Amino acid sequence: SVWVHNLDPFLVQFTQSVGIRWYGLAYLTGFIAAGAIMMFLAKRGRRAIKADMVTDYITYCVLGVMIGGRFGYALFYSPDLLTDFSGSFPFWGVLRVWEGGMASHGGIIGVFVAGLLFAKRHKLDWRHLGDLVVLGGSVGIFLGRIANFINGELFGRPSPAGWPFAVKFPGEMFLWLKHDKEKIISDVAAGPDLLPKIVEAARACGIDVNQLNSWIAQVRSNQGARYYIQNAINTIIEQVQNGNNAAQAALGQVLTPRYPSQLYEAALEGLLTFAIAFWFWRKPRKPGVVGSLWLTVYAVVRIIGEHFRMPDAEIGFQMFGLTRGQWLSIGQLVICSGLLWYTATRKSPVISGWGPEAQALRDREP
Repeated sequence: SVWVHNLDPFLVQFTQSVGIRWYGLAYLTGFIAAGAIMMFLAKRGRRAIKADMVTDYITYCVLGVMIGGRFGYALFYSPDLLTDFSGSFPFWGVLRVWEGGMASHGGIIGVFVAGLLFAKRHKLDWRHLGDLVVLGGSVGIFLGRIANFINGELFGRPSPAGWPFAVKFPGEMFLWLKHDKEKIISDVAAGPDLLPKIVEAARACGIDVNQLNSWIAQVRSNQGARYYIQNAINTIIEQVQNGNNAAQAALGQVLTPRYPSQLYEAALEGLLTFAIAFWFWRKPRKPGVVGSLWLTVYAVVRIIGEHFRMPDAEIGFQMFGLTRGQWLSIGQLVICSGLLWYTATRKSPVISGWGPEAQALRDREP
């Protein structure tokens, strides 16, 4: 049988919505790892940044990731947030970060801008600052994708029968609330017609199924019905995470086996990009070559990984059956391939890496 995802997004939970989340720990650990790697590299031979500047640079990068990631999500995936103003805190939809929504492409742009600002302030080579940050970026992306899996979000497309390690994600139930015919996704095309499937799981959670069925019948015309059903789905998911075996078994009968695409992306976007950049930097390289190579490789593996991942429900598939993430990655691939050519062909002194040739270069330095 296929495992029904039941992992809790909280490591420690204080209230229903407040606690220490795995996702936050992933960000924190990623930033610490990036700082440690950068400190290690900054202490080895001739570097564009001194070790005592690393903490300041990491602070710039943290702000770049957070601001760029959030604005990237709003711009690329949910532009309605940009015009969502209200009279209650935090007054602007973009600032409601606790509701989730970060875009890795936006985070990359944010780090790039942060590097340019830091380089200008300290009169440093922005290309080499980019080289220094990418290995830590791989670690952060790897941990972030693992946290996505723990959260049961950004899950995969339906897998073939008998696919090893397939997972049934309860978050699929939220897709059943969608019925925008212009953006429909094939495996949930029935939309609200699938909602009666949640009734047995709801019964196992003590939800009034008569009232639930009434709301399901009104879901296409009554916004209040959608709100009630959404709350019921949240209750089912929380009880499954808290060990309600009956609800988990009921969901196992109705959910779709899917690729654990978050784990595929963790391996591709995190481990593989790290391995390639680390191996490539064993020899002395010109400033910017390692960073632009990483950006190029990331774009390629993101295009591959998105093939296994569900598109965003509000966007669906776009031209040629590609997702928004794939189109953004194609743009990144074109731009960063040009950047790689520029940095590789520009006349610049090489900067030492970590291998024997790099050690020989450092030994010759005054």
